[in-house]
Amino acid sequence: MPMNSTLRIRLVAAAFLAVVLVLAPARSSAASKEIIELQTQVQQLTDMVQRMQSTLDSRFGVLQHLAEQTADNSNQVSATVNALQQKLAAQSDASSGKMDTVSGQVQSLNDSVDELKSRITKLDQAIGELQKQLQNIQNPPTSAPSAAPADTGATGAAPAAGIPSAQQTPPLQATFQAALRDYNAAKFDVATGEFQDVIHYYPLDDLAGQSQFYLGEIEYRQQNYAEAIKSYNAVIEGFSGNPKAPAAQLRKGLALLQTNKKDAGIRELRLLIQRHPQTPEAAQARTKLNAIGVRITAAH
Repeated sequence: MPMNSTLRIRLVAAAFLAVVLVLAPARSSAASKEIIELQTQVQQLTDMVQRMQSTLDSRFGVLQHLAEQTADNSNQVSATVNALQQKLAAQSDASSGKMDTVSGQVQSLNDSVDELKSRITKLDQAIGELQKQLQNIQNPPTSAPSAAPADTGATGAAPAAGIPSAQQTPPLQATFQAALRDYNAAKFDVATGEFQDVIHYYPLDDLAGQSQFYLGEIEYRQQNYAEAIKSYNAVIEGFSGNPKAPAAQLRKGLALLQTNKKDAGIRELRLLIQRHPQTPEAAQARTKLNAIGVRITAAH
């Protein structure tokens, strides 16, 4: 190889090495700057992630606290609702008992009013019956002529022959008033017999319907609800125009409720309201239905 070529090669190699030595620090410096920038960005991202984590932890703590408060409030509301339900149930029971008491008092008042009306409307009839009985006593029917001469000692028995017909039929008003007094005095056995006499001897009279109602009341007071219902039915079906018909239907509905026949009792009270909407008994029926949870307006 010629000397010039060798020298030239050496000079080129030296120049290349010089260029490499010159460029190496520059590239190293650029790489260091990029690394520093990347490190800075990574640090910034790390700081942002830490801040976000701190924010999330704070908000999660707030949400957890709110959830605990909501759970506590829910438990308090549940306890309050349970207490209100128990209070309402107790008030409903108390109201039902008071309503029954008031119902009995109103019924007694209605009974007194009905009694007064009956005494006024039947006064003329009672006077007529008394006059008729007096006439029968003063002028008894004559017995058969052949029986008179049989025994002169029987002359005093002849007037008595016509008296039993008047004595066997008890006076209407007196019998009913006596039955009512015995009923109010709780002499139920005596009152039952007297009311039954009124029904037997005067089946078409208004007092017969009232007597039938009181027979039901006696059974109701003695808690014989099945028999009471039969008596009330006799008033409703046989004396539909009687002043005691609304009361009989009210008491029938209450008797059905007492025997746990709730649907039948509710149906009977609704029927009372439809048939006699303006009566005190209809108002009592509405109160009772509302007390047992059957909402009904005054128009129904």
